[in-house]
Amino acid sequence: MVDARKVRFGAAELPGLFAAARRIAVAKGKAPLDVAVAGSVPPEVLAAALGPSGNLRAPTLRIGATFVVGFDEALWSRIFDGA
Repeated sequence: MVDARKVRFGAAELPGLFAAARRIAVAKGKAPLDVAVAGSVPPEVLAAALGPSGNLRAPTLRIGATFVVGFDEALWSRIFDGA
């Protein structure tokens, strides 16, 4: 576990952070992104994962090879209920 109050992840760190990802779900605005990743992470996913401060959105969870970035109730239900 990483304490986001002490460790920040900016745009430069995201490709390394997401290197092992097979799926990245980003809650931003009314249309969350849920992308299967094969190889490099698409630039629109990296941009959506950054919050207004220029750092990784909170909350961010890593569950195996899946990253969930930001909060959207419908997105979280879909991921955690296995739908």
